Amino acid sequence: MNDWPDGWYRDEPRQRGSGQVPPTAAGSGRAAWPEQPSAHHAPGRPAPGRATPGRREQPGPGAGRRRRFWGQPGHHGRRIALIAGAVVVILILAVVTSYFYLDSKLNRSVALPAYSGQSAGTNWLIAGSDTRQGLSRTEQDLLHVGSDVGTTNSDSLMLLHTGGGKPVLISIPRDSYVSIPGHGMNKINAALGFGGPTLLIQTVEQVTGLRIDHYMGIGFGGLDSVVNQVGGVRMCLPTALHDYDSGVNLPAGCQSLNGAQALAFVRDRHSFANEDLQREQDQRAFLKALLSKATSPGVYLNPFVALPFGSTAASSTSIDQGTHLYNLVSVALALRNPQTGTVPIADANYPTENAGDAVLWNRSEALQLFKALQNNQPVPANLLSGTQVG
Repeated sequence: MNDWPDGWYRDEPRQRGSGQVPPTAAGSGRAAWPEQPSAHHAPGRPAPGRATPGRREQPGPGAGRRRRFWGQPGHHGRRIALIAGAVVVILILAVVTSYFYLDSKLNRSVALPAYSGQSAGTNWLIAGSDTRQGLSRTEQDLLHVGSDVGTTNSDSLMLLHTGGGKPVLISIPRDSYVSIPGHGMNKINAALGFGGPTLLIQTVEQVTGLRIDHYMGIGFGGLDSVVNQVGGVRMCLPTALHDYDSGVNLPAGCQSLNGAQALAFVRDRHSFANEDLQREQDQRAFLKALLSKATSPGVYLNPFVALPFGSTAASSTSIDQGTHLYNLVSVALALRNPQTGTVPIADANYPTENAGDAVLWNRSEALQLFKALQNNQPVPANLLSGTQVG
């Protein structure tokens, strides 16, 4: 029998002690129980979510507190920022100090001759001399360079032009038969021996019509040291090279050349049918590989490699009196990927009365090449032979 009054819910408990249940709210059909505090609420305190009249709720522990810099309080973040700023300042000072240190070590021993012509852009004359100065007899034997200390002819000669778009690197054959001021007709490499870099520069300016703005020369020992400091230079050879005179002994394939191997490679000419003409291409390819390595992040971002390399290069390279370190950096970047070629040749075995067989230029094409450079214009593609390792 149902003992619940009509309108009462059976799921509501009876009121203790009275046998009655509270009446339902009007129209709700449900008992009007007073609102109860939470079972876990402490007596004497307002229930959560309900404000006590005349009293403002206080924020709980940690409420409204902002966390900064990985959750640390603000003063810790400022401390880390100060440390980071100090590190940046120290790095900047180190770079600036290193720059002026290396700039002070540059061997500015070359005087540029006066030039009265017109020539656009910037031209560098890069010479590799066959001087043995500074090398001991043991080092001369190791590098296979002979012992003729008094010889100062140019073993390689290149002209770099910048300022007219893509840089242009042109090899000037060392046996080029030209007029040397004050010495008549002779092979161009003899100019260095006759009157040093200044006469060599004057000779190149006279036969090309280009103003030489900067000069850079390096000897046998300097090249060996620079390559070793940079940690070797990677070259890929299509064939094996073996030559007694230069000392080259390299297998075919890609490999890293140390200083002695690199010097032997750029001096080798007897391994090729066209001798000097192929050697000039190898010299251009090696120079590009060397400077690509020297300007790579693995070198210039590593102070233990960059500083010794820069110091060795600065002290072993002869430059003109107006060249600074930033000039050398710009030329290094230009030599990473220039257009390349050799002065157009009419006869690679031209017989002479006073200098033996020499190289005779194709005069009309050579003038066309130098005229384009002189006016800062693109060089015709047919005058750029490119570079291919022998």
